[in-house]
Amino acid sequence: MSTPAALEEALLGAIASLEPRTATASGSAEVLRGVFDAQVTSRHLDVVARELQAAGRGFYTIGSAGHESNALVAAALRPSDPALLHYRSGGFYAARAAQVPGSTPIRDVLQSLMGAADEPIAGGRHKVFGNAALSIIPQTSTIASHLPRAVGLAVALHRAHRLGVPATWPEDAVVVCSFGDASANHSTAVGAINTALNTAFQGLPVPVLFVCEDNGIGISVPTPAGWIETVYGSRPGLTYVSADGADPATALTAARRAAGYVREQRKPAFLHLRTVRYLGHAGSDAEISYRTPTEIAADHARDPILGTARALVEAGAATPDELIGRYRVLRAEVDAVAESLRGARTLGSATEIVAPLAPRTPDAVARAAAGLYDASRAEQPATLAESINATLSAAIERDRRVVVFGEDVGRKGGVYGVTRGLARRHGRARVFDTLLDEQSILGLGLGAGLAGLLPVPEIQYLAYLHNAEDQLRGEAASLSFFSTGQYRNPLVVRIAGLAYQRGFGGHFHNDNGVAVLRDIPGLVVACPSRGDDAAAMLRTCLAAAAVDGTVSAFLEPIALYHTRDLHEDGDGGWLAADPGEHAPIGRARVHGAGADLTIVTFGNGVPMSLRVAKRLAERRISAQVLDLRWLAPLPVEDIVREANLTGRVLVADETRHSGGVGEGVVTALVESGYDGRIARVASHDSFVPLGTAASHVLLGEQQIEKAAVELAEKE
Repeated sequence: MSTPAALEEALLGAIASLEPRTATASGSAEVLRGVFDAQVTSRHLDVVARELQAAGRGFYTIGSAGHESNALVAAALRPSDPALLHYRSGGFYAARAAQVPGSTPIRDVLQSLMGAADEPIAGGRHKVFGNAALSIIPQTSTIASHLPRAVGLAVALHRAHRLGVPATWPEDAVVVCSFGDASANHSTAVGAINTALNTAFQGLPVPVLFVCEDNGIGISVPTPAGWIETVYGSRPGLTYVSADGADPATALTAARRAAGYVREQRKPAFLHLRTVRYLGHAGSDAEISYRTPTEIAADHARDPILGTARALVEAGAATPDELIGRYRVLRAEVDAVAESLRGARTLGSATEIVAPLAPRTPDAVARAAAGLYDASRAEQPATLAESINATLSAAIERDRRVVVFGEDVGRKGGVYGVTRGLARRHGRARVFDTLLDEQSILGLGLGAGLAGLLPVPEIQYLAYLHNAEDQLRGEAASLSFFSTGQYRNPLVVRIAGLAYQRGFGGHFHNDNGVAVLRDIPGLVVACPSRGDDAAAMLRTCLAAAAVDGTVSAFLEPIALYHTRDLHEDGDGGWLAADPGEHAPIGRARVHGAGADLTIVTFGNGVPMSLRVAKRLAERRISAQVLDLRWLAPLPVEDIVREANLTGRVLVADETRHSGGVGEGVVTALVESGYDGRIARVASHDSFVPLGTAASHVLLGEQQIEKAAVELAEKE
């Protein structure tokens, strides 16, 4: 197994054996001096990471050793080019920091390794390469899940400038994202690259530089020789550039060529950077269990630091002794900073840890929401779909940052007509269609938020979200957390969902799997049931995105989109006018003033429960209906208050019995000390079948009524 000591011995021995040369004219010598320093700094940080772990002072040992040739990519770019980096990007980080005066890369990385609370980007929450001053957006990805965001940012930069929205990065910026050869096989990477090519094929700017750092192995599984070149080397629309990281002169030329092409042509390019991996996958990886000592030792000749040293010596820009001396000076600098951080403060409480996760400024949100209200529709009763349409239209008119997109939302106006007419009214720069790929739709939203826009992507059905959930969990919801609010993901994801479509479509079009959304820290989950709430809640989500960077899932009950009546045909009882207000996040709505029973529900359960309440009144049982509206965070204060008013609570939950919303409601009541009666009815733990069979597994009015009567009449 390769050890830090053996690796250092091989490197320094090889440098010492280089033959000094007379200086020759070389325009790249000064650049390579900087690259050498960045590479060596990164190598020392990898070694010290293991020493810190052994001493109980460090908590992360996945290093960059062997990948330090990515410093050449940084040298080929500008510090104003946004970067979303692979976790082996120590060389890039150090080289980018050298381009920005006042940067402290050694201190930054050491604090990150130690989980120090004063670390400048994640504040000790994770080891990341990130720094707002360096235009490096923190990523914790191991499977290229940041690529959809990178493509989204590349696409959105042009759109933001076109719409006159102030953007963090210049109009000619290049978005660079790096990933490993094993991750290149992941559906997230494949989909993101496909989206970039499809978008460029349509003539739209996509200035993204994909950097595949190919070390030939994914933890212990070899990448087939020639695979990356075969897959990406001749793909139509994708400029492919190959470079050997052990040959810095040619690699620098290749990186400059790839970056220059993207900057000038505004089209994607793929830089295949061949690297080597030293010291195993991480500190705990017993590399000798799947690689022979001969294989490990043979890689020493491909050390990128040795390649840079050789180039400098052969150009007469440095002697072997000078480079070895510089190597030792940089190690002393790393050691000195590590010593100065002895006793560095770590995060001390749950409150401190979660502070940047989901900031809330309700007064500012209320003011922003008021600015999105269209008073001309105040007296016009509307359906749920009509209210969403009108609210989106008003938001687009009043805030130039708002963009609405998704599959079929433009020309067609959505599968259910919810966005009908918006593209015609506001133009295709503001309302537009996307590919059929939920990862890419959400990735565009993530990138658009970074670019300064206020994105409103649509996911056509809740069931379609499940193959892209990590874009919300691992990317959108975590960005503010891992950047202490320096980067945010303002995002309102509209999702058509839930069931009760009279059996249409089966489980892909009738999905009540909401638990996965409620499990994402910081994510707001809104679920309006009627037009007035839809307008108020959508304005709140948009305002919270603009003010606090809030990420919201706006869950729209499909079966209620065009519902007009409540109790009987033609009564218009489910139409409602826009109240002109906003609905504070985490506050419920009460219908009625019953004293005998509180029915807690949401979505389709609201009209069902109101019909049940009317029939209960005929039995002289007075029931009120509490519409949760917000499924995360739950309106606990309102639930407890209304429960205590009646002393009897029936939770009518259209989601599944196991993992459904009702579990959270009951838990909230128990934890509050509520000592009244509780009952719960929910849908079965089943997928929703086709046709009339759906009624056998979904919560129905008869179940609600039966449980309500039993609860109300029970002594």
